[in-house]
This record gives sequence, C-alpha cells and structure tokens, in this order.
Amino acid sequence: MSKIVFITGASKGFGKLWAEALLKRGDKVAATARNTMDLQSLKDKYGDNILTLQLDVNNRAEVFDVVEKIENYFGKIDVTINNAGFGLFGTTEETTEQQARAQMETNFFGSLWVAQAVLPVYRKQKSGHIIQVSSFLGLTTLPLLGLYNASKFAVEGLVETIGSETEHLGIKTTLIEPNGFATDWAGASAIQTTSDITDYNPVRAAFAESGDNPDTWGIPKATVEPVLNLIDNQNPPQRLLLGKIAYHVINEVYTKRLNDIQEWKEVSITAHGH
Repeated sequence: MSKIVFITGASKGFGKLWAEALLKRGDKVAATARNTMDLQSLKDKYGDNILTLQLDVNNRAEVFDVVEKIENYFGKIDVTINNAGFGLFGTTEETTEQQARAQMETNFFGSLWVAQAVLPVYRKQKSGHIIQVSSFLGLTTLPLLGLYNASKFAVEGLVETIGSETEHLGIKTTLIEPNGFATDWAGASAIQTTSDITDYNPVRAAFAESGDNPDTWGIPKATVEPVLNLIDNQNPPQRLLLGKIAYHVINEVYTKRLNDIQEWKEVSITAHGH
C-alpha cells in the first residue's frame, strides 16, 4: 500500500531527499516550500504523484489552507514530516529580538501550526503519524546555538504532549533528532548574529574548530533508509536519533543526568515535605 506523505521544507536538504525517496518507491507526496520552483524537477519527474504547494509555515491560515488542499487532492494524509526550520548561529547575548522571535516563529510556532492543521484530518481518519524533525540539540545544548537549542527543546515538549493527547485516537508522533549533517543547514540556510563582544572569541574559536572535523557531519543520503523504516513501522518510536554523534552524545548526557538525579535523590525527596 502506497502512503500519502505531507512534507514541509521540501525544497532542499532532508526534505527534498526524503520526498524523492518516497516518490521513487511509489508513495505519493505533498511537498511544500516557500518557492515551488525549487520543487519543479520533482514535479516534472513524478507528475500527479506529487502535489507541490507554496507554504510559509509561519502563516497559520496558509498552513490550514494547504492541508485542506492536500486532503482534497489525495483524499487523506498518512504521514506528516514537518521539516521546515533554520539555524540561528551566535551567542545568546548578541542575539537581537527580531532574530530570537524569527527563530521561535519558524521552528516552534511553525511546528505547532502544522500539527494543529493535520490533527483534524487524523482524528477523522482515526490514524496518522506526525514526524517532527527536531535535533539532538532538543535534548542537549551547544554554545552559539542558544535560540536554536531553545526552539528545539520547545518542539520536543510540544510533540511529546501531542503524542500523549492523541494516542487513543490511533495517532502516532515521532521526534527525529539528527546531529549535524552535510546539508546547507549550517550554510546558506543559516542566520548569523553579530559577533562584536570579544569576550566570546574563545567560544567561537572552539566551535569553529569542532565544525572543521568532517567526521562530525553525517552523510544526508544515509538517513533515507532509517526514515523509510520509521514511516513503515507499525509501532514507531517516540524519538529517533539520527547519526553516531547524536547517539554517543545523548547517551552520555542522559547517563550523567540519571547519576545526578540519584546523587541528589534525598534532597529532592525532602523538598516534597511529607
């Protein structure tokens, strides 16, 4: 049975890669982007099996309108992959109000609008899967990505909650948590704050050095099989880390967190009062 998959941010990176892989195996895809011209090559190749629509996930009314068009065109939506988002690089102190709000607007509120738009379709169907592209930085942090980290921490809480609210309706949610991959996420798609405060220069230098290691960056094509596997699984996980860096870092972070919880157990329990 072919699936009908709605993918946001499908013009490049993971979105385009996964859209093409789904189409190639016979699934039908509703692919959205800010500029549909970026999707024309897929439309030329796959014809009626792909519906291309312009979408800015920051526009709530537009998100609802697009979901209605997808349902009318394909009759249903089996899977939603919300991939729209961008990275804001720079220290927290140097981030402007406009940059901070734009980061949360797309990464957090965009995810909320997409979920709110597809949930009525899923409730009617009594089935559906929301796959939210988060980041391993929704579970831990890196310096110079404060607002990005915060947006993904917020997305983690949002999607986990949606999962708990809709499980009894046959609706599933999964958070995909990649480490850095060699897409243009850290290149053309990234926004940079100013870097005038010299006190942060050592942090910037260390960050740049770690990014120069090619082993840090995953190979985007390697994510295709894991994501197809996730889509096909009847019991998908609540979270799926993508990449060996993500796995090792989060394993270490959570081990330390559990150790800290145990070490301070008596203090925590005493604070309850009875």
